[in-house]
Amino acid sequence: QVQLVESGGGLVQAGGSLRLSCAASGIIFSINTMGWYRQAPGKQRELVAVITSVGSTNYADSVKGRFTISRDNAKNTVYLQMNSLKPEDTAVYYCNARREVGGVYKYDYWGQGTQVTVSS
Repeated sequence: QVQLVESGGGLVQAGGSLRLSCAASGIIFSINTMGWYRQAPGKQRELVAVITSVGSTNYADSVKGRFTISRDNAKNTVYLQMNSLKPEDTAVYYCNARREVGGVYKYDYWGQGTQVTVSS
């Protein structure tokens, strides 16, 4: 069965850093596009960062220059390094695995989420 397990969330003061990890199993990790999304209270889930199977990355404007997404295919793990954290970064962060072939959607999987809280 497919599992995406996030870890690394917690409480940090503004200006601090956290690194989130997502360990995947049950999929051929290296061919999947991996992403991080977040959902703050009362708001819709939004894309934070994405990294494709060939290593291309994209970021939400609100985190560009502060967050870095990376992947280690040998460990079936995707990371989100978060620096210069702000209170508005407070949210539940979710790991996503997506597979497309020739632009056609194949599947989409989600982790359970990990809480990130940034205090002022």
